[in-house]
Amino acid sequence: MAQIRIKRAIERVPGGMMIVPLLLGALVATFVPNMPKFFGSFTNALFTGALPILAVFYVCMGASIDVKATPYIVKKGGALFAAKVGTAILVGVVLGHFLGEKPITSGLFAGLSTLAVVAAMNDTNGGLYMALMGQYGRSEDVGAYSIMSLESGPFLTMVTLGVAGLSAFPWQTLVGSILPLAFGMLLGNLDREMREFLGRAVPVMIPFFALALGAGLDLHKVWQAGLLGIGLGFAVVIVTGIPLYLIDRLTSGTGVAGVSAANTAGNAAAVPALIAAANPVYADAAKSATLLVAACVVVTAIVCPILTATVAKRVVGQRVESNREAVQ
Repeated sequence: MAQIRIKRAIERVPGGMMIVPLLLGALVATFVPNMPKFFGSFTNALFTGALPILAVFYVCMGASIDVKATPYIVKKGGALFAAKVGTAILVGVVLGHFLGEKPITSGLFAGLSTLAVVAAMNDTNGGLYMALMGQYGRSEDVGAYSIMSLESGPFLTMVTLGVAGLSAFPWQTLVGSILPLAFGMLLGNLDREMREFLGRAVPVMIPFFALALGAGLDLHKVWQAGLLGIGLGFAVVIVTGIPLYLIDRLTSGTGVAGVSAANTAGNAAAVPALIAAANPVYADAAKSATLLVAACVVVTAIVCPILTATVAKRVVGQRVESNREAVQ
């Protein structure tokens, strides 16, 4: 029987194992959003099970991490965390000086606000970062997200915007995001056979997680936000990607991990409303900011994997050239 080279075709697309299923899920969410619920059962679970798949991904990836690399995880995660949040704070301070709390009310940039930009830049899409690093990076770089997960939620955005009086990130959520990875690390370091067994599942899970991730992205939101939302998405990748790439290189990395973190988390779209609830002065900005951040989630989920694959390919090419020169 003639074979259709599906895998090869997907892999020809930059970041294909991530981006092709993600776009498939986004198309379903956009044009036939009720299809998973209509069929129910395992079909619905396949399109809505991002968190369980990611939880298993954590365990399997954790199993492939050598406990001796823990200092590297802290160093790498801390460096990427500082670069991402530091960039958002710098941009927030500059925009805050010119825009204040209110959004721009007219012209090409109508709807843009300090809140929208900071919320979009402050939070890394952990699932996307881990999936990309599982395909292009090192296991230890994947584990770095256990530190970067501190970005999640509105707290750092509140700090950046100068909002006072509200509590910090819940410790239960933070610990909960680390436990599966820690459990996998425990299994993998206690038993090498478990490390090999669970580690083999990591690349297999990437397209399934990407499908579920894409199923939560409505492409109509990009249309509603217009060119401004698309532009902000590209700005997130570029403005945060450059310092992330540089800090990754400065911490003995290839730059791939840094570029993989230049995106916007899905839950960041909820941050503007949370900020407005905490401080009504941001109420006007929150409405347009929610759409703009949602557009950034979609745009960065598409652009970031392509950029990451490009950087990873360049790194591989440089290594091959270096090896040739060494042989000569």
